[in-house]
Amino acid sequence: MSRFKNEVMHLKAHIRTLWLGTGALLLVSLVLGAGWWSAPRDLTIHVPPDLRSGSTRRWWDVPPESVYAFTFYIWQQLQRWPTNGDDDYARNIHALSPYLTPSCKTFLNRDYDYRRSVGELRRRVRGIYEIPGRSFGDDPATRVRTVSNRDWIVTLDVAADEYYGAEQVKRALIRYAIKVVRFDVDPERNPFGLALDCYSVMPQRITVPGPNASATPAPGQFDSATGASR
Repeated sequence: MSRFKNEVMHLKAHIRTLWLGTGALLLVSLVLGAGWWSAPRDLTIHVPPDLRSGSTRRWWDVPPESVYAFTFYIWQQLQRWPTNGDDDYARNIHALSPYLTPSCKTFLNRDYDYRRSVGELRRRVRGIYEIPGRSFGDDPATRVRTVSNRDWIVTLDVAADEYYGAEQVKRALIRYAIKVVRFDVDPERNPFGLALDCYSVMPQRITVPGPNASATPAPGQFDSATGASR
């Protein structure tokens, strides 16, 4: 009789061990589930566009190539008035506001009010594009200056064309020095985590003597219509 009693006790002890193991697995599963739930669902990693060689970076590091590409893309869209500057400029500022710091947005709204008051927007069509030979790849060291791991100054050499109706009224070569800051405040509307903080120094009209010559500022007065010196 004791043999059967010992067997029953052995089975009960084994069942107790299985219950303890099941409880431990359940606890581990809950901990793993909580960690999975709290993990970020989206993670932005900046990868340099030139992948001919390997690159190892911290995931929060923003390379100069990405800073330049972001700056030029947003600034080009901001300066694009396809039909009428009166409407297009204000719409661009509003649409691109997630990519602008509050102070930059205020500055641009004042610029819009001023240009509109002096008649520089009505029926104006405008667009900017990189000057050939003045892109990031041609001179990366001078295009993006790293101030800190949260601040950069990006130099854009662009050509700006403006039309009034079908007539071209302006073509200017302009150098913009634009401040860029890390701006991780609204990933839903701004997945880049960067924002423009407007000018580091006021824009300048430049001259480009030749394809291999350095672009230099041309002395003169400030041109409010282009945001450049002349």
